[in-house]
Parts: sequence; C-alpha cells; structure tokens
Amino acid sequence: MAHLTDEQARLLLEPNFGVLATVRPDGSPQATAVWVDFDGQHPLVNTIAGRSKERYLRRDPRATLVVFDRENPYRSLSLSGEVELVEEGAGEHLDRLAEKYLGPEGYERPPDEKRVIGRMTVSRVNVYGF
Repeated sequence: MAHLTDEQARLLLEPNFGVLATVRPDGSPQATAVWVDFDGQHPLVNTIAGRSKERYLRRDPRATLVVFDRENPYRSLSLSGEVELVEEGAGEHLDRLAEKYLGPEGYERPPDEKRVIGRMTVSRVNVYGF
C-alpha cells in the first residue's frame, strides 16, 4: 500500500473536487466527478447504491481517483488502487461531506436513500505541481 504525505493528504481533506475512474463491464473507463475525503489511511468517496460507479466497483474494484487543487488546478494528485465498498456509516459520511463542500446548510438527502462509502487502498501515487 502506498502512503500519502501530509501535503498530499491535505488535498483530500480540503474541499477539492475529484474524478473517480472505474472500469465498465466492456473494459472501457467510466469517470465521475466526486467529493473526496481521507480517513488518515484511505481516500474516501460516497455514492448512492445502484449508481454505475458502485455497480462497476462491485464487479471490478480497480479505480483511479484524481483530485485537483481548487486554488491551482495544475496541482493535482492521481491515486490508483482498489476500492472496498462499505455501507456502515455512509449516510453520516455524506452529511460530513455535504458540510465540507456546501457549508453548514449541507445537503438534505432523502431518508430512504441508501449510501455507500468507497474506501481506496492506494497502490500508486502520481503528483503534479507539488
């Protein structure tokens, strides 16, 4: 498992946007803009159960996450690895992400919406502009 420096981890902890690339069943890439987080060891994303990225990760956990510095988009972090999907605490995690990205008003999610956390074990780190 690759480890992130404090500066790289900070990019995940700040409200910077990412793009998560997964693998479709036909082998082609699928990319989605995502909110990102970091638990001290793993980059995290959050999605609704049943969305394409969740289905593709269940079939093939390989993914790449690229995160751009909102102050300087030429500074970015590209992380590749495998993503484990975790249901426990996913709703609360989304609430924290919503506050991080939208502010105190956050995001009102439907009560029946099932969320999933994607927890990446990083095997490769590429940095640009660091």
